Amino acid sequence: MQIQEMRDRDMEQREHRTGRDSTGKGRAERADKGRDRGVGRRVALYGLLLALAMVFSYVETLIPIYLGAPGVKLGLANLVTVTGLYTIGVRGTVQVNLARIVLAGWAFGNMFSIIYSLAGAALSLLLMLLCKKIGGFGIIGVSVIGGVGHNIGQLLIAAFVVKTFAVFTYLPVLLVAGTIAGALIGLLGGIVVERIRRYV
Repeated sequence: MQIQEMRDRDMEQREHRTGRDSTGKGRAERADKGRDRGVGRRVALYGLLLALAMVFSYVETLIPIYLGAPGVKLGLANLVTVTGLYTIGVRGTVQVNLARIVLAGWAFGNMFSIIYSLAGAALSLLLMLLCKKIGGFGIIGVSVIGGVGHNIGQLLIAAFVVKTFAVFTYLPVLLVAGTIAGALIGLLGGIVVERIRRYV
């Protein structure tokens, strides 16, 4: 009798351990699937932002503008920077912007446009990040600051390239253009961010 009870108890313990192991294994599998879905969503989001940036970069080539130096742009592709800051964070935004600048430069511009875009994007991202961290700025305000910063960054590089500060005579026009473009991008960016946040 005692031997039978010991056997039954041993069998119950084995079944309990097996059930616990299978439950742990199931949790691990679900966690792996969740991570895979998260990575997939992030890759898709990066691709979406990069495609959007390429579209705006192409649109910029259709707008005739000359501000004393070749390659200077209005910065419509800053939509990606604004959207990225509110969805994928600083690191992801930097990565997407670098890819956008290089690809758009080779596809629609030249080495000058790449240099100007890098300068504009760097100053724009820095100012937007500071405004976002300080607080008190909505997405439109952050975007306007970024648009103005983008144009100032390009002018600084232009002044260095042409060896004269005469290019800053275009600053008032660029400030107005940056403010208008920044406000429009902020409005559009707010809509895009709200749509994207459902899937992030």
